[in-house]
Amino acid sequence: MEIGRNSVIMLTGDYGCGKTNLAVNLALRLAEKGKTSIVDMDTVNPYFRSADFGELFSARGINAVFPQYANTNLDIPVLNFDLESVISDSDFTIIDVGGSDAGAYPVGRYESLFKSLGEKLEMLYVFNMYRLCERSADKVAETLCEIESACRLKCTGLVNNSNLGAETTPSVIAQSAEFAEKVAEKTGLPIKFTCVTENEKTDETHLPVSRLVTLPWETEREYD
Repeated sequence: MEIGRNSVIMLTGDYGCGKTNLAVNLALRLAEKGKTSIVDMDTVNPYFRSADFGELFSARGINAVFPQYANTNLDIPVLNFDLESVISDSDFTIIDVGGSDAGAYPVGRYESLFKSLGEKLEMLYVFNMYRLCERSADKVAETLCEIESACRLKCTGLVNNSNLGAETTPSVIAQSAEFAEKVAEKTGLPIKFTCVTENEKTDETHLPVSRLVTLPWETEREYD
C-alpha cells in the first residue's frame, strides 16, 4: 500500500487479530521515510499494546503517544494527549485502536478531527481468519459495522492478517486468500494488503511483518 506524507493510518479490528503487531511494524517501516508517531488508543486491553515498545520506539526516533497510566498498576483509560498536534507535527501517524466496538468508542471523541482529514485518513479493519470468532465472512462484516458505529467513522479498507503466530507459514497465509475475497465482497471494501512473513517474496499487495508481539510465556525477543 502506497502511503503518502501527512497520512494517518488507524488500525481497527476484533481482539487478537494482530493490530498491535501490525501497528509496530508500520511505525518502524515509516520511520525510515519521515517523522512518525504511533498513538496507542487501546483503553480496554492492558496485555498487548503499543506502549510495551517504548524503548524500541525511542531508539528508532518514533514519537510514541500512550494513554496516561499505560503499563502501570494504575492502568485506566485516560486519553490526555492533543491528537491534532500529534498529527500535524508528523509525516505519518499510526493509531492502534482497542479491539472490537468496546475499544473503538474512544475514537468517537475525535470524530470531527478524523473527518477533517479527508483522504489523508485510512481506517483499516484488520482480520485474522484463524481467530475462532472470525471464521465466517459474515462475522467479520458484523464486527466491522459495530466498530464503525462506535467510531462514527467508515472504514476505508481491509487488511488480511490471517496467521497462526509462531506456526505461520506461507501456505497458512495463502489458504486465507479465498476467505479474504469473501470478506471484501461482504463489506464492499478493498483488501489494501495481506500481511506475510519476513523474507517472503512480496509485491505491492503484500506487507512483510516481523512477529514482535509475543505471548507472555514466550522468550522476549531481541530487536536489531
